[in-house]
Amino acid sequence: MRPVRNTVLYGDCISLMQRLPGEAVDFILTDPPYLVRYRDRQGRTIANDINGDWLKPAFAEMYRVLKPGGLAVSFYGWNKVDLFMDAWRSAGFRIVGHLVFHKGYSSSQRYLCHTHEQAYLLAKGPAVAPHSPLADVLPWDSTGNRLHPTQKPLRPLEEIVRSLTRPGDLVLDPFCGSGSSLVAARRCGRDFLGIELEGHHHMIASLRVHTALS
Repeated sequence: MRPVRNTVLYGDCISLMQRLPGEAVDFILTDPPYLVRYRDRQGRTIANDINGDWLKPAFAEMYRVLKPGGLAVSFYGWNKVDLFMDAWRSAGFRIVGHLVFHKGYSSSQRYLCHTHEQAYLLAKGPAVAPHSPLADVLPWDSTGNRLHPTQKPLRPLEEIVRSLTRPGDLVLDPFCGSGSSLVAARRCGRDFLGIELEGHHHMIASLRVHTALS
């Protein structure tokens, strides 16, 4: 059975992924809550950013729906890396790479000026390396977080999708927010499936991918 494609599902990603057939997704690109109680300058927050009860069940489902030999890229909160690493390893993922995204500006500062984002590259079993491996440091464009409190730019996401997938592959994002990963997948000629819990962001993601499809 093939999962639905090129749409954004509304609801809890764990229960929705449980309805998907196993080993049906080619690639996962996701930006889950960082577990840091994030609040931006406008007072906007992130759903489920307070505790990590969802963390292990969500990645266990991601592992189940990913094809053997498939890859996943997950952003994470650097100061909660122990919780994310435990969830990834408990699910069965192997850690096969690390990505750093260099910002030309400081998003915040305390002990250090924060000028980068980060993500791990995960594999389900023995994965085939890409023909032209991606650099592990990529540029970052400011989005101004206009559509989402932690909106990711398209350019580095497109580079990831082009390098680690093939045309026609299905890219899953269970925490799709405003849909940047889905738009990136579509612009690269890949199919996508997004899941979003928050109604406003689900609407924005749906509108963005509809525009990308037209």
